[in-house]
Amino acid sequence: MKVAVCLKRVPDTTTKIEVGADGKSINPAGVQYVISPYDEFAVEEGIRRKEAAGEGSVTIVTVGPAASTDVIRKALGMGADDAVLATTEESLDPRRTAEALAGVLRDRGDDLVLFGRTSVDGQSAQVGAQVAGLLGIPYVGDVVGLEIEGRSAKITREVEGGHVVLRGDLPLAIGCQKGLNEPRYPSLKGIMMAKKKPIETVEATCGDPTVETVSLAPPPARPDGRIVGEGVDAVPELVRLLREEAKIV
Repeated sequence: MKVAVCLKRVPDTTTKIEVGADGKSINPAGVQYVISPYDEFAVEEGIRRKEAAGEGSVTIVTVGPAASTDVIRKALGMGADDAVLATTEESLDPRRTAEALAGVLRDRGDDLVLFGRTSVDGQSAQVGAQVAGLLGIPYVGDVVGLEIEGRSAKITREVEGGHVVLRGDLPLAIGCQKGLNEPRYPSLKGIMMAKKKPIETVEATCGDPTVETVSLAPPPARPDGRIVGEGVDAVPELVRLLREEAKIV
């Protein structure tokens, strides 16, 4: 089983984000970076697929700055075998990211290409499907169940109000959703071994920008709360405020 896991380095969700001086990007000072949380499900699933098959490899593929090696090493510590880092200091839109990933993946011949369902920073949920399109293989997103027997896969996809079960043949691209598995923590042995695992560095190859960030701004501050009264006598005023000021009813 040959598996590629596409992984993104993102700001830690607990980090306080400030807008940079250009008004179009974040200020990187003091920002801690992590594996995009949904991508951890993809790493875990790749390792489990290899373990179930009894042979194969799990390769982490990342597009981003040279500093991305920090999160790549964590994935290697979880049990991935090696990695490819397509380096760029640019902030890429989803299409250019997909082109850079496809450039790495195109000649590898992977049985599975795994993604998180979306990244927690951009949240476009486009890259996995676009990579699959460029590679000419099927893509299924929001996957919460995956069973593979031979070259056939049974895929359970989460939809609003329920699940859809699909079947398909390898190779496949999968967008991993919470509930698919429980990502393992890197062991001490895994962390030590990760330091020796190879990370191949290539230059990211992608086309011209397709989306431009015009501006970036924090959400507006929430207004102070108000007490409009107590008991049933306060209901008419509360309804009026919700209708005329908040405009949510």
